[in-house]
Amino acid sequence: MRVRAAVLLEVGRRLEVCDVELAPPRAGEVLIRMAACGVCHTDLHVMTGHVPAPLPAVLGHEGAGVVAEVGAGVTSVRPGDHVLTLWRLSCGVCEYCSARRPALCNEGMRVRQTGCLLDGTTRLTLEGRPLKHFCGVASFADHAVVPERGVLRIPEDLPLDRAALLGCAMVSGVGAVVNAARVRPGSSVAVFGTGGVGLCVVQGAALAGAGRIFAVDRHALKLELARRFGATDAVDASAGDPVAAVRAATGGRGVDYAFEVIGEPRTMRQAYDTLAKRGVAVVLGVAPATAEVSVPVLSLVFEERVLTGSIYGAGAPRVDIPRLIELYRAGKLKLDELLTRTYPLERINEAYDALERGEVARSVVTFGAPGA
Repeated sequence: MRVRAAVLLEVGRRLEVCDVELAPPRAGEVLIRMAACGVCHTDLHVMTGHVPAPLPAVLGHEGAGVVAEVGAGVTSVRPGDHVLTLWRLSCGVCEYCSARRPALCNEGMRVRQTGCLLDGTTRLTLEGRPLKHFCGVASFADHAVVPERGVLRIPEDLPLDRAALLGCAMVSGVGAVVNAARVRPGSSVAVFGTGGVGLCVVQGAALAGAGRIFAVDRHALKLELARRFGATDAVDASAGDPVAAVRAATGGRGVDYAFEVIGEPRTMRQAYDTLAKRGVAVVLGVAPATAEVSVPVLSLVFEERVLTGSIYGAGAPRVDIPRLIELYRAGKLKLDELLTRTYPLERINEAYDALERGEVARSVVTFGAPGA
């Protein structure tokens, strides 16, 4: 079938919106009529080359839509079901899956590195040339073929443009707080970078009962949004040293937890430097593949600080996302407020321009499918 998609032909180029051919789903696969896909920094990192990915490819990974067709053997969903995509596939039986850390499964890494589906082939072509499925999803298209294991059924009364944000930004941000850091009630938190995922970290810290939440950013709009999402303090990183500001505000002690949601070694080190003794710094930001960060060994040892990472919320998305849906329904997650703008697929490059200028919390590309 012919579908409309956003294709990245090579690093350094803008996305090209064009017609591509999409083959029908094979055994164990699902065809989704996409309703919305989040405009995420990870795809931008692929465009700039900071994150290597096989090209040419249809990008997009934070998708939600309606099942249009299923391949042989698919039992968990059927046509008409509302679903969101899971961008890190997992086998379900390895040591990481068994330990409730499916994002670390080698199967997901293989799909990510090859840009192919589970059988090692692609369903996408452009003028006869094979295209890759970014993260096994390729949801910047009005239709996508995804392995059944990469699909999660969701309630039909959940707006699909909101649902898309649950599949990456919300589960990654809140999960980092709850699963990776395990923030305690009454503790102090600093969040470096308050874009879409950073705002979800702020929300997660507020949900966890943190007593003080420092939002650190260079954009006034993002700092204002962070306060609405639960931050108690705003630190303008363009006005001076944010580490000094956070330490001064805590009487020199530092914070119990710090989160880096930018993807720069400099801000990763800043997050670490704000920690109190036994503090935990969690890195969510994606840096170039060759980037490194160094920390003082004395503070690492004698103050028992921790520097760690978090991917996909450091948990089990199939378990965590339904819980986030219930929190949203209970009015405890600001999902509606997180969605700043919507764009048609034809304007996807405008959406990324706005992201780079810091004008949005989170935006989505919409395709006009039912329920959007």
